[in-house]
This record gives sequence, structure tokens and C-alpha cells, in this order.
Amino acid sequence: MTDRELALRMAADMKAIEKMSMPYGKFGPASFPPRGVPIYDLPVEYLAWFAQKGGFPKGRLGELLKIIHQMKVDGSDAAFDGMRKRNGGRTKLRQ
Repeated sequence: MTDRELALRMAADMKAIEKMSMPYGKFGPASFPPRGVPIYDLPVEYLAWFAQKGGFPKGRLGELLKIIHQMKVDGSDAAFDGMRKRNGGRTKLRQ
């Protein structure tokens, strides 16, 4: 994979991350209507649970959750600040 192909793939992943919300579970639409929590705002502890216990979901959702988990573990959570700003700020996970 060339540098250009890698950059295009990373840009596509970041666009997909910005658009996707958690479709089920503790942070899904039942608890955070109408769409669930944006996946970039999921707590690192929740993502770590997937990594340690049952594994990430299959498909595109799992791929993106792995990317987000790695970025948060590496201390790159600020990379999502632009997404948060465009979408009204950080999601409040507690009442």
C-alpha cells in the first residue's frame, strides 16, 4: 500500500467514524435516543471491554471501534475534537 493509498484509507475511516453511532447495547439508541452515542465518544473502558472479553463486533463497526480504541489508548482522543465541534460537543454519558 502506498502512502497515498494509506492516507485515503485513513481519511475514509475518519469520515465513517464521524457518521456512525453505536447501534445497540448500553450506548445504543434505547439509552441515547434517537441514534445512540457517536462511536468516537464511547468511553475507552467500554472499548477495552470489547478488546479483552468478547472481541470487537464483526464488519465495519468492529473495524472502526478497533481504530478508535487504539487512538484513545495512544492518547489521540483530541483527534476527534473537530468531529465533536461539528456535531454539537461531547456526548454527555451521565445525567
